[in-house]
Amino acid sequence: MDCTRCGNNVPDTARFCTNCGNSLASPCPACGSANTHNAKYCAACGASLSDDRSSPLRVTAAMPDGVPGVVREGTQLLEKCRLFRALDEQTRFQLASRAHRYRFAASESIFEIGSAEQSMLAVLTGTVRITARSASGREIVLADLGPGEVFGEIALFDGRGRTASAIALSACELLVFERRDVMAFLEYHPQACLRLLETMCERLRQADERITEVAFSELSVRLAKVLLTKAIIPKGVGSNARRPKVSLSQRELAMLIGGTRESVNRCLRDWQRRGIVHLGGGWIVIDTPDALESIVAHH
Repeated sequence: MDCTRCGNNVPDTARFCTNCGNSLASPCPACGSANTHNAKYCAACGASLSDDRSSPLRVTAAMPDGVPGVVREGTQLLEKCRLFRALDEQTRFQLASRAHRYRFAASESIFEIGSAEQSMLAVLTGTVRITARSASGREIVLADLGPGEVFGEIALFDGRGRTASAIALSACELLVFERRDVMAFLEYHPQACLRLLETMCERLRQADERITEVAFSELSVRLAKVLLTKAIIPKGVGSNARRPKVSLSQRELAMLIGGTRESVNRCLRDWQRRGIVHLGGGWIVIDTPDALESIVAHH
């Protein structure tokens, strides 16, 4: 056979070109292990190797019984991800076999803005918070992502640094896809490429809405929206016990609405004097939800 890089003729069983060093091994489309060029089955997992060498991410065989359990479980977990839900099981199996699974503890950093990683990540369990930070150190929350969401797609597409930071808001499990694998995968699966573009467009719309809200809405309106959105109604007996309340700190609220902790504190104190909310025990208890709804409705 001929080397695909320099054209040098090498034996069919060769794994590297003796002239330029180019890798000639055929990667298994199921588990990624290198195999000799003329191999029919993967020596690592037993999957059939596609006869179409130009399509390294195309598998025709059914999922082999001997694949590692982590790959099989990853395939099932991918079904929960919105981006990959439309794919058939065999295609998800291909992608899962190339992904790495990582677990993060609550409050653990996943990556920082500007870092050089170019991978895309999918949330399997838990919640991931995406934030941006100004030169002065002020942070704003861009999104909270739960199971089925993907992030990191911008760095994956343009090959440059991260545009935001990601932190595990709770204990979470992620699938990490390397750029080289995803780009090759998308080349042969246009439906997944279109779904990823839809996801990016949705993020851009959300970013535009957020920019507009921060630019044109008063801080009190933004704060009222967040309190109404994040409030929970605890289980209990009596009207006082069932009042909606929020456990977020004033710093977290400031990050969510694009303000400062001091401005959030002033607004909450004003509402407390007016009987709209009261603070206590680490909670913000909403005494009159209608008042907050009125603030949002009349902005």
